[in-house]
Amino acid sequence: MSAPAPDAARPAPASGPLPTDGEPAPDEAGPATGTAPAVAMTGRTSLQARLMATVFAIVAAILLVVSLVTSALLTTVLNQTLDDRLEETVKSLGPEFGLHAATGDAVGQLQESRAAPGTVLLFGTDPGTATGAYVDHEYEVEPLSRRQITQILTGVTDSGPHTVNVTDLGTFRVQALIERSSGSAIGVMGLENVTESQTLARMLWSIALVTVGGMIGLGVATTIVIRRGLRPLRDITETAARVSRQKLDQGAVSITERVPPEQADPSTEVGQVGASLNTLLDHVEHSLAARERNEATMRRFVADASHELRTPLASIRGYSELSLRDRTLSDTTEQSLERIQAQSIRMTGLVEDLLLLARLDEGREVQIDAVDLTQVAVDALGDQQVAAPEHVWSVEADEEPLIVAGDSGRLSQVFVNLLANARTHTPAGTEVTLRVRREGSGSATRAVVQVHDNGPGISPELQAEMFSRFARGDVSRARKTGGTGLGLAIAKAIVEAHHGTIEVRSEPGDTTFEIRLPAKPL
Repeated sequence: MSAPAPDAARPAPASGPLPTDGEPAPDEAGPATGTAPAVAMTGRTSLQARLMATVFAIVAAILLVVSLVTSALLTTVLNQTLDDRLEETVKSLGPEFGLHAATGDAVGQLQESRAAPGTVLLFGTDPGTATGAYVDHEYEVEPLSRRQITQILTGVTDSGPHTVNVTDLGTFRVQALIERSSGSAIGVMGLENVTESQTLARMLWSIALVTVGGMIGLGVATTIVIRRGLRPLRDITETAARVSRQKLDQGAVSITERVPPEQADPSTEVGQVGASLNTLLDHVEHSLAARERNEATMRRFVADASHELRTPLASIRGYSELSLRDRTLSDTTEQSLERIQAQSIRMTGLVEDLLLLARLDEGREVQIDAVDLTQVAVDALGDQQVAAPEHVWSVEADEEPLIVAGDSGRLSQVFVNLLANARTHTPAGTEVTLRVRREGSGSATRAVVQVHDNGPGISPELQAEMFSRFARGDVSRARKTGGTGLGLAIAKAIVEAHHGTIEVRSEPGDTTFEIRLPAKPL
């Protein structure tokens, strides 16, 4: 049985420049620069942060309103207390009040009545002629300046006590002095409200400290409560993350991860999410099992059909060869038989490829043994040198053997397919280089094989699907350049059966197929 014909996945270069490595193709271009970071910087925060921010904002607003209302009420109460004291002070003025008021002797009046510190007294309501005095905290009576008198008299009415600020003295609660006989204002009496201001300040500081302490306590308590409340949701997220890391695209798949029953209680909101995720995972597992059964059935069908087709194809080929030996055939009949023979050979190759893929899918057709990968690769290159002398072939390899555990025949088939692709789909004179090297050490030692050429490259549209089955770089079915589209799929299946990887990187003038296989450490 001849080796399967190598299949091409390397088309002629498209017109115009192709994208280089690291640059997206025009139809695959990503968002404009800055778009992705913009999504990350939109201010989106976690649910826990939003809940805490909302609770903090509501509590802070409530405490602010309470503080403002408390301050207003306390100010009113303190002012009322000070007004009562002011009224008592007015009543306590001595019997000489009328005499002192007539003479405008505010200093004498305060000394006569032994007024308490912080008392201010004005006689007269005209800022230009009024006189006034103030009892300081050492019980000394000091006259008021014209500026201070003007400040006290500004805004004084008969409507009741009010608060004024006096330069160099402070804040006072003052009210007009009304003469009982005439009912007119004859001056102003006031008391310093420093005690009330201090009381209010202490109260506000106390409220602020209590507020800060309460907010800190609230933050700690809210964090603990929310963290505990969201812990099931985080566990659900971790379950989903573990499932997302499973390989679900091929083979038999069993999803064993589930949200624990205590976190899937439908009576709670988070439990409903957990229950829904479990239902989804059950559905996905059943769907994957059905998919695997269908694929297994299809693989068996392809293997059985390919196996059964080998006999009639061999018969067709044999009879056509036997018939061509008859020298009495006409030219038309001979050409028809030659065509039948050629197509039977091609059909046989396709059937053999399908049968090989089906068996590789089932884990068969690979016989593990110690293989000198360097020797296998060099032999494959030598065969291509003979088949295509118009290309420039070279090899780069270490002198020491590179031993891997694998199937020598199948690995040789991989190298033949890759080298034949480079030969078939690049013009004469193209340099094709085979590189074989060891990478890593110990249990992480890898054998790296690269097939590099400086040909026209592979179009970006095909790079993503070139290892798929029936993918062809040349859409024609010509014998020289068109193939069945199974060569690279077979190469990928063989490499993966050896627990390795195969990938391609291509741009005009630089195309590299790279194979990585586990290797025996030195």
